Parts: sequence; C-alpha cells; structure tokens
Amino acid sequence: MMLGEHLDSVHFLIALVLGYLAGSIPFGLLLTRAAGLGDIRNLGSGNIGATNVLRTGRKGLAVATLVLDALKGVIAIFLVRWITGPEDLVAGTMAVIGHMFPVWLGFRGGKGGATGLGVGLAAMWPVGLLCFVTWIVTAWFTRMSSASTLTAFALAPVYALLLSTGEHALMALLVGALVFWRHEANIRRIIAGTEPKIGKKV
Repeated sequence: MMLGEHLDSVHFLIALVLGYLAGSIPFGLLLTRAAGLGDIRNLGSGNIGATNVLRTGRKGLAVATLVLDALKGVIAIFLVRWITGPEDLVAGTMAVIGHMFPVWLGFRGGKGGATGLGVGLAAMWPVGLLCFVTWIVTAWFTRMSSASTLTAFALAPVYALLLSTGEHALMALLVGALVFWRHEANIRRIIAGTEPKIGKKV
C-alpha cells in the first residue's frame, strides 16, 4: 500500500470514529438526569431527543437538547474537516448514526433529526437553512415534530442537488433514509391519525 493510500485509510477511520463518538453523546438523557427528572427513556416515546424532553414540561431543557444534538453534527463536520479534510461528510453521516445507535445506551438512541440538521448546516449551510425553514413551516401547519422532520429530510436531497454538490445530495439522501427508517412508528401513526402533537404526551 502506498503512503497516500495508507493516509486515506487512516483519515477515513478517523472520520468514522470521531463522527460516531461525537454523535453518540446522549445529551437529552444527561440533561434530564442532571435536572433531577430521572431517565427520559421512561417517559413518553422513550426517545432521548428534544421532542421527548419537551414532554417533561421543561421547555428550556428541550431547547438545550435540540441545540446540543445539532452541535454534535456541527462539531463532527468541522473537527474532521480540520483534521483530515474531505472525509467530513463521512463524519457527518456517522454522527447521525452515533446519535441513533449510541454504544453507551445499548445502541438505542434518538431519531437523528436535530443531529442531521446540524450536519446539514455545517456541511452545506444553505441546504441546512432551507431544511430548518421547512421544519418550522411544516410544524406550524401540522403541529407534529415527526411530520416536520420527515418533510425536511425528504426535501434535503432536492435542496442539495439544486444548491450544492452531488456528494452533498448523496449524504442528504443517506441521512434522510436513516431518519425515515427511525421514524417508522411515527409514519404509521401519522397515517392512522394518532400521532401526538408537539409537546403532548404519548
């Protein structure tokens, strides 16, 4: 193996590991425990994300969870971009996977919406911004976090094709597929008309 190929392999491994570890930090669980609210996985949907944290009635904690989960994606992108360069998209994708399947929680984590948004804002900010606006507008009309997230991630590859590169569109497609997979139960409830509104208990 030539030196350049060896370095490429090392950089790819660094992107995989750092991206996953950054994404796997369970901020929702840590914040609710620190606030004396116990294990967030025993409440509502059992999810560690901001939407479930909101069901505690602590809006500040939910906002903090949202921001920190998004920052996991931002940090993964910029840290690996600084260390290795072009492997940042690998790190971003792995941050979403780390959030969904954190090793510290038996690979049972969140659904990737906030972390995916952070990845989008860091890797391709116009696309990430459009996805955020899409989430806000959809949430205004549907009052459902899941429907808003699914709409934003369904449109993300289209936004990326129009405003960014093919590599970014491919990442958006992969992350979007993961997000849809993790929202399978939500999709069934949306179709059945039983999906809870934002802030309401499951």
